Parts: sequence; structure tokens; C-alpha cells
Amino acid sequence: MQALRRIESWPVSFAAAGVVTGDGLAETHGDSRHAVRLASVSKPVGAIAVLVAAEEGVVDLDGAAGPPGSTVRHLLAHASGLPFDGHEPIAPPGRRRIYSNEGFRVLAEHLATQAEMPFSEYVRAAVCEPLEIDLDPEGDPGSGMHASLDDVLAIASELLTPRLVAPETVAEMTTVQFPGLTGVLPDHGRFDPLDWGLGVQLNTRPATWMGSRTTLRAFGHFGGSGTFLWVDPGAQVACVALTDREFDDWAKEVWPALSDAVLDELELG
Repeated sequence: MQALRRIESWPVSFAAAGVVTGDGLAETHGDSRHAVRLASVSKPVGAIAVLVAAEEGVVDLDGAAGPPGSTVRHLLAHASGLPFDGHEPIAPPGRRRIYSNEGFRVLAEHLATQAEMPFSEYVRAAVCEPLEIDLDPEGDPGSGMHASLDDVLAIASELLTPRLVAPETVAEMTTVQFPGLTGVLPDHGRFDPLDWGLGVQLNTRPATWMGSRTTLRAFGHFGGSGTFLWVDPGAQVACVALTDREFDDWAKEVWPALSDAVLDELELG
């Protein structure tokens, strides 16, 4: 795919990108086996593990977890009131969309307690082994996982055509949780509302990092280490890019352009 060759001009020392379609066809450009830190692209991976646990009865999405009044659902949707970092809530649950790494740490501790096994081991058993990927879930549960492009494309394919969880569960994952909440999308500013699902950001208007060609059904996550994953059920395609440069203005310019070029090429093809 010619669109993927755009990464050759990115101001980074390493980049790999790929797409996967609903029928399982995948194309990549760059070293698809080189692992990098995913940063917050770790969150959708952890969310899948939590949803597996919910289907297995290990956790209850509406069971108490986190600050008083908060649930697993609140934590997944950045609506628990916990700050980006720190144990003390800065808002009551369900009042504001506060992007929180702390919320995913609390979520991981809750799952580990309920499952009676470390969070990283649960992710390996529930996600990595069934998908046959080498993703490393050690480190901070919301920002410390490491994986290659091949690994993240397998995650993208799972979100596009679910096998680990029921399609109805992915539908809930990608439905607005606690509608109408105002929040700040990291490095992109304030949105009213800022829509979030269960562990994934839902597409915004005006468009941001997912580009202008993705449909309003698109969802995904980007990471501060220069990584992104979006899935567009409307177009039946997902796109992933991994780099070794911290997110900054360079990514705001090249990521949407890549996404738009991918969708343009698929449409013309």
C-alpha cells in the first residue's frame, strides 16, 4: 500500500505502520517485528483483558472499584474522578472526563485481586496467548506495555472482528459511556463532550489524530511514545503506527495525513 510509505518521511529514527481489513487482509511497511513502548496504546489492550474478565464473571463492570461511588466502568471510561496521576479524586464519579493513568492502575489492581493473579499474567492468558502475540504486558498497566506492529495489528483485528469477546461486548466497549461529559483530550484541548467508550476514545468532531476520513464509528487510542491505533467499523479497516519519538506537533501533522491517505487509497482500490 503506497499510503504506508509516507512513514519514510516522518521525523523519527524508527517507524512502522500497517492496516488490517475486516476480511483479515493486512499490509505493513517498516520492521513489523520491532517492539516499542506502546505508552497509552496499552489501555485498549488492558481493556480487552477486563472485558474478557467481565464475560467470565471475574469482574463486574458495574461493581465498585476505585474511589467511593466509582465502578469498573467509570475507571475504563476515565470518569472515576481520579486525576492523571495521584490517589486523591478531583471530582465525583461520573461528573467529568478526566484522563487518568491512575485509573488504569487501580483497574489493574482490582482485576488482579478478583482473578487472584497478577494483571500482566491475566493479560497474557486472556489476550496474548489466544491471539498468539508476543506483546509484553509488564510495567505500568496503562502506559508501559511493549509490542511490535504485528502484535498491535492483531489487537486491531480483534477489535474489528472479535473472537476473544462477543461482538455485543465490543459494541458496548465502543458506545459512549456516561454521555455528555466534558474533558480534555491530552495535547488536543478541551472537548464538550469528550466521548469515551470502555478503554478507547471515540472519534471526535472536529477531527483530530484519526484524520478527517474516518467515520464517526471509529475509535482507538494514541500514545505519548509516538504510537497510535484506530479501528473504523464503518470502513471495515484499522490502522496502526509505531515510532520511537515522543508525541508532539510532528505527530499532529503526519498522523491524520497518513490516516486520510490510507482511506483514500482503499476507496480508490
